[in-house]
Amino acid sequence: MRRFQEKVAIVTGGASGIGRALCEALGRRGARVVVADIDEPGARRVAETVSSSGGRGQSVCLDVRVAEAVRARVRETAAAHGRLDYMFNNAGIANLGEARDMTAEQWHRIIDINFLGVLHGTTAAYALMVEQGFGHIINTASQAGLYPVAGTVSYAACKHAVVGLSTSLRAEGAALGVKVSVVCPGPVKSNIVDSATLVSSFRENVFKKVPPFMMMNADLAARKILDGVVRNRAIMVFPFSAHALWWLHRLHPGIPIFLARLGVQAFRRFRVDA
Repeated sequence: MRRFQEKVAIVTGGASGIGRALCEALGRRGARVVVADIDEPGARRVAETVSSSGGRGQSVCLDVRVAEAVRARVRETAAAHGRLDYMFNNAGIANLGEARDMTAEQWHRIIDINFLGVLHGTTAAYALMVEQGFGHIINTASQAGLYPVAGTVSYAACKHAVVGLSTSLRAEGAALGVKVSVVCPGPVKSNIVDSATLVSSFRENVFKKVPPFMMMNADLAARKILDGVVRNRAIMVFPFSAHALWWLHRLHPGIPIFLARLGVQAFRRFRVDA
Protein backbone atom coordinates (compact mmCIF):
# COMPACT_ATOMS: atom_id res chain seq x y z
CA MET A 1 0.00 0.00 0.00
CA ARG A 2 2.79 2.45 0.90
CA ARG A 3 4.49 1.95 -2.48
CA PHE A 4 2.06 4.41 -4.13
CA GLN A 5 1.65 6.84 -1.21
CA GLU A 6 2.03 10.43 -2.49
CA LYS A 7 3.21 9.18 -5.88
CA VAL A 8 2.01 11.11 -8.95
CA ALA A 9 0.22 9.21 -11.71
CA ILE A 10 -1.57 10.06 -14.95
CA VAL A 11 -4.15 7.55 -16.19
CA THR A 12 -5.53 8.03 -19.70
CA GLY A 13 -8.93 6.54 -20.36
CA GLY A 14 -9.49 7.00 -16.65
CA ALA A 15 -13.24 7.61 -16.76
CA SER A 16 -14.27 3.98 -17.18
CA GLY A 17 -13.24 0.33 -17.31
CA ILE A 18 -9.71 -0.60 -16.36
CA GLY A 19 -8.75 3.08 -16.29
CA ARG A 20 -11.40 3.89 -13.69
CA ALA A 21 -10.43 0.87 -11.61
CA LEU A 22 -6.75 1.88 -11.75
CA CYS A 23 -7.53 5.44 -10.65
CA GLU A 24 -9.63 4.27 -7.73
CA ALA A 25 -7.09 1.64 -6.67
CA LEU A 26 -4.30 4.23 -6.78
CA GLY A 27 -6.46 6.59 -4.75
CA ARG A 28 -6.99 3.98 -2.05
CA ARG A 29 -3.20 3.64 -1.91
CA GLY A 30 -2.76 7.37 -1.31
CA ALA A 31 -1.56 8.44 -4.76
CA ARG A 32 -2.06 11.76 -6.54
CA VAL A 33 -4.01 10.79 -9.63
CA VAL A 34 -4.69 12.77 -12.79
CA VAL A 35 -7.78 11.20 -14.35
CA ALA A 36 -7.44 11.98 -18.07
CA ASP A 37 -10.25 11.18 -20.48
CA ILE A 38 -12.08 12.69 -23.43
CA ASP A 39 -15.22 12.09 -21.31
CA GLU A 40 -14.79 15.08 -19.00
CA PRO A 41 -17.87 14.49 -16.77
CA GLY A 42 -16.86 10.85 -16.32
CA ALA A 43 -13.29 11.83 -15.44
CA ARG A 44 -14.60 14.33 -12.89
CA ARG A 45 -16.69 11.67 -11.15
CA VAL A 46 -13.73 9.30 -10.91
CA ALA A 47 -11.48 12.08 -9.58
CA GLU A 48 -14.02 12.78 -6.83
CA THR A 49 -13.99 9.11 -5.89
CA VAL A 50 -10.19 9.13 -5.78
CA SER A 51 -10.20 12.15 -3.45
CA SER A 52 -12.81 10.61 -1.17
CA SER A 53 -10.91 7.33 -0.82
CA GLY A 54 -7.59 8.60 0.49
CA GLY A 55 -5.85 9.95 -2.59
CA ARG A 56 -5.91 13.25 -4.42
CA GLY A 57 -7.76 13.26 -7.69
CA GLN A 58 -7.74 15.75 -10.53
CA SER A 59 -9.73 15.41 -13.74
CA VAL A 60 -8.68 16.68 -17.14
CA CYS A 61 -10.27 16.45 -20.57
CA LEU A 62 -7.69 14.89 -22.86
CA ASP A 63 -7.81 13.60 -26.42
CA VAL A 64 -4.84 11.22 -26.69
CA ARG A 65 -4.86 11.60 -30.47
CA VAL A 66 -3.45 15.12 -30.05
CA ALA A 67 0.27 14.75 -29.32
CA GLU A 68 0.82 18.34 -28.19
CA ALA A 69 -2.09 18.13 -25.75
CA VAL A 70 -0.62 14.98 -24.22
CA ARG A 71 2.85 16.54 -23.95
CA ALA A 72 1.38 19.63 -22.32
CA ARG A 73 -0.55 17.58 -19.77
CA VAL A 74 2.53 15.56 -18.84
CA ARG A 75 4.65 18.69 -18.39
CA GLU A 76 1.93 20.53 -16.45
CA THR A 77 1.48 17.60 -14.10
CA ALA A 78 5.19 17.34 -13.38
CA ALA A 79 5.44 21.11 -12.86
CA ALA A 80 2.50 21.12 -10.46
CA HIS A 81 3.71 18.18 -8.36
CA GLY A 82 7.46 18.34 -8.89
CA ARG A 83 7.57 14.88 -10.50
CA LEU A 84 5.73 12.23 -12.49
CA ASP A 85 6.09 8.72 -11.13
CA TYR A 86 3.66 6.73 -13.27
CA MET A 87 2.16 7.14 -16.73
CA PHE A 88 -0.65 4.69 -17.45
CA ASN A 89 -1.44 4.83 -21.19
CA ASN A 90 -4.75 3.05 -21.03
CA ALA A 91 -7.18 4.83 -23.38
CA GLY A 92 -8.50 2.64 -26.18
CA ILE A 93 -11.42 1.50 -28.30
CA ALA A 94 -12.49 -1.82 -29.83
CA ASN A 95 -14.08 -2.88 -33.06
CA LEU A 96 -15.43 -6.10 -34.49
CA GLY A 97 -15.45 -7.22 -38.08
CA GLU A 98 -13.32 -8.57 -40.88
CA ALA A 99 -10.40 -6.72 -42.41
CA ARG A 100 -11.95 -7.03 -45.88
CA ASP A 101 -14.83 -4.80 -44.73
CA MET A 102 -12.80 -2.12 -42.90
CA THR A 103 -12.81 1.38 -44.35
CA ALA A 104 -9.75 3.62 -44.36
CA GLU A 105 -11.49 5.89 -41.84
CA GLN A 106 -12.07 2.97 -39.45
CA TRP A 107 -8.43 1.94 -39.73
CA HIS A 108 -7.21 5.47 -39.08
CA ARG A 109 -9.48 5.96 -36.06
CA ILE A 110 -8.38 2.82 -34.22
CA ILE A 111 -4.71 3.42 -35.05
CA ASP A 112 -4.98 7.05 -33.89
CA ILE A 113 -6.37 6.02 -30.50
CA ASN A 114 -5.02 2.54 -29.78
CA PHE A 115 -1.49 2.99 -31.06
CA LEU A 116 -0.71 6.66 -31.65
CA GLY A 117 -2.53 7.61 -28.44
CA VAL A 118 -0.27 5.23 -26.52
CA LEU A 119 2.77 6.45 -28.45
CA HIS A 120 1.99 10.09 -27.61
CA GLY A 121 1.71 9.31 -23.90
CA THR A 122 4.79 7.11 -23.95
CA THR A 123 7.10 9.55 -25.71
CA ALA A 124 5.92 12.53 -23.66
CA ALA A 125 6.38 10.72 -20.35
CA TYR A 126 9.64 9.07 -21.43
CA ALA A 127 11.29 12.39 -22.29
CA LEU A 128 10.30 13.82 -18.91
CA MET A 129 11.29 10.73 -16.95
CA VAL A 130 14.71 10.59 -18.61
CA GLU A 131 15.23 14.19 -17.47
CA GLN A 132 14.20 13.47 -13.88
CA GLY A 133 16.02 10.12 -13.81
CA PHE A 134 13.11 7.91 -12.75
CA GLY A 135 9.57 6.88 -13.60
CA HIS A 136 7.46 3.99 -14.82
CA ILE A 137 5.39 3.86 -18.02
CA ILE A 138 2.62 1.26 -18.14
CA ASN A 139 0.91 0.68 -21.49
CA THR A 140 -2.34 -1.23 -21.87
CA ALA A 141 -2.28 -3.68 -24.77
CA SER A 142 -4.27 -6.94 -24.84
CA GLN A 143 -3.98 -10.68 -25.28
CA ALA A 144 -4.63 -9.73 -28.93
CA GLY A 145 -1.15 -8.22 -28.92
CA LEU A 146 0.50 -11.57 -28.19
CA TYR A 147 -1.15 -14.07 -30.53
CA PRO A 148 -3.86 -14.22 -33.23
CA VAL A 149 -7.38 -13.24 -32.19
CA ALA A 150 -10.33 -13.74 -34.52
CA GLY A 151 -12.64 -11.05 -35.80
CA THR A 152 -10.65 -7.91 -35.01
CA VAL A 153 -7.51 -7.60 -37.12
CA SER A 154 -7.16 -3.83 -36.72
CA TYR A 155 -7.39 -4.04 -32.93
CA ALA A 156 -4.83 -6.87 -32.84
CA ALA A 157 -2.47 -4.95 -35.13
CA CYS A 158 -2.50 -1.94 -32.78
CA LYS A 159 -2.01 -4.07 -29.69
CA HIS A 160 0.92 -5.94 -31.26
CA ALA A 161 2.45 -2.53 -31.97
CA VAL A 162 1.97 -1.47 -28.35
CA VAL A 163 3.69 -4.63 -27.12
CA GLY A 164 6.64 -4.04 -29.47
CA LEU A 165 6.90 -0.39 -28.47
CA SER A 166 6.86 -1.21 -24.78
CA THR A 167 9.26 -4.15 -24.68
CA SER A 168 11.81 -2.44 -26.94
CA LEU A 169 11.66 0.87 -25.05
CA ARG A 170 12.07 -1.03 -21.78
CA ALA A 171 15.50 -2.10 -22.96
CA GLU A 172 16.48 1.48 -23.84
CA GLY A 173 15.14 3.01 -20.65
CA ALA A 174 16.63 0.58 -18.14
CA ALA A 175 20.00 2.32 -17.81
CA LEU A 176 18.30 5.73 -17.74
CA GLY A 177 16.13 4.98 -14.72
CA VAL A 178 12.88 4.59 -16.66
CA LYS A 179 10.83 1.40 -16.37
CA VAL A 180 8.38 0.33 -19.08
CA SER A 181 5.72 -2.37 -18.75
CA VAL A 182 2.91 -3.59 -20.97
CA VAL A 183 -0.41 -5.07 -19.83
CA CYS A 184 -1.98 -7.84 -21.93
CA PRO A 185 -5.30 -8.85 -20.34
CA GLY A 186 -7.91 -11.21 -21.65
CA PRO A 187 -11.57 -10.06 -21.78
CA VAL A 188 -12.39 -7.56 -19.03
CA LYS A 189 -15.87 -6.32 -18.10
CA SER A 190 -15.90 -2.68 -19.20
CA ASN A 191 -17.74 -0.25 -21.43
CA ILE A 192 -15.26 -0.94 -24.25
CA VAL A 193 -17.48 -3.95 -24.98
CA ASP A 194 -20.70 -1.90 -25.09
CA SER A 195 -19.12 0.87 -27.16
CA ALA A 196 -17.26 -1.38 -29.60
CA THR A 197 -17.56 -0.30 -33.22
CA LEU A 198 -19.17 -2.87 -35.49
CA VAL A 199 -17.77 -3.06 -38.99
CA SER A 200 -20.58 -3.13 -41.56
CA SER A 201 -20.24 -6.89 -42.04
CA PHE A 202 -21.51 -7.70 -38.53
CA ARG A 203 -25.13 -7.43 -37.45
CA GLU A 204 -24.62 -7.64 -33.69
CA ASN A 205 -21.99 -7.18 -31.02
CA VAL A 206 -20.45 -10.63 -30.63
CA PHE A 207 -18.31 -9.30 -27.76
CA LYS A 208 -21.47 -9.37 -25.67
CA LYS A 209 -21.78 -13.11 -26.27
CA VAL A 210 -18.60 -13.89 -24.36
CA PRO A 211 -19.70 -15.94 -21.29
CA PRO A 212 -19.56 -13.78 -18.12
CA PHE A 213 -17.32 -16.30 -16.35
CA MET A 214 -14.67 -15.71 -19.04
CA MET A 215 -14.55 -11.96 -18.39
CA MET A 216 -12.47 -10.50 -15.55
CA ASN A 217 -13.75 -7.79 -13.25
CA ALA A 218 -12.02 -4.45 -13.89
CA ASP A 219 -11.18 -3.98 -10.21
CA LEU A 220 -9.39 -7.33 -10.12
CA ALA A 221 -7.54 -6.40 -13.31
CA ALA A 222 -6.39 -3.15 -11.69
CA ARG A 223 -5.08 -5.00 -8.65
CA LYS A 224 -3.11 -7.38 -10.86
CA ILE A 225 -1.67 -4.45 -12.82
CA LEU A 226 -0.54 -2.59 -9.70
CA ASP A 227 0.95 -5.80 -8.34
CA GLY A 228 2.89 -6.13 -11.60
CA VAL A 229 4.02 -2.52 -11.33
CA VAL A 230 5.41 -3.14 -7.85
CA ARG A 231 7.30 -6.15 -9.22
CA ASN A 232 8.38 -4.24 -12.34
CA ARG A 233 7.10 -6.96 -14.65
CA ALA A 234 7.88 -6.42 -18.33
CA ILE A 235 4.69 -8.10 -19.62
CA MET A 236 1.59 -8.67 -17.50
CA VAL A 237 -0.71 -11.36 -18.88
CA PHE A 238 -3.91 -12.44 -17.14
CA PRO A 239 -6.11 -14.33 -16.47
CA PHE A 240 -4.68 -17.86 -16.60
CA SER A 241 -6.40 -18.67 -19.92
CA ALA A 242 -4.66 -15.75 -21.66
CA HIS A 243 -1.33 -16.68 -20.10
CA ALA A 244 -1.71 -20.32 -21.18
CA LEU A 245 -2.48 -19.33 -24.78
CA TRP A 246 0.53 -17.01 -24.80
CA TRP A 247 2.84 -19.85 -23.76
CA LEU A 248 1.19 -22.19 -26.24
CA HIS A 249 1.77 -19.68 -29.03
CA ARG A 250 5.45 -19.39 -28.10
CA LEU A 251 5.92 -23.16 -28.01
CA HIS A 252 3.60 -24.18 -30.86
CA PRO A 253 2.57 -21.12 -32.93
CA GLY A 254 0.44 -23.18 -35.28
CA ILE A 255 -2.09 -24.14 -32.58
CA PRO A 256 -3.32 -20.60 -31.68
CA ILE A 257 -3.45 -19.79 -35.41
CA PHE A 258 -5.66 -22.84 -35.93
CA LEU A 259 -7.86 -21.77 -33.00
CA ALA A 260 -8.15 -18.28 -34.50
CA ARG A 261 -9.29 -19.79 -37.78
CA LEU A 262 -12.01 -21.66 -35.90
CA GLY A 263 -12.98 -18.39 -34.25
CA VAL A 264 -13.28 -16.66 -37.61
CA GLN A 265 -15.61 -19.42 -38.82
CA ALA A 266 -17.78 -18.95 -35.72
CA PHE A 267 -17.87 -15.15 -36.09
CA ARG A 268 -18.89 -15.38 -39.72
CA ARG A 269 -22.25 -16.73 -38.60
CA PHE A 270 -23.02 -13.14 -37.53
CA ARG A 271 -22.21 -11.53 -40.86
CA VAL A 272 -24.99 -9.50 -42.42
CA ASP A 273 -24.70 -11.54 -45.61
CA ALA A 274 -24.48 -14.88 -43.78
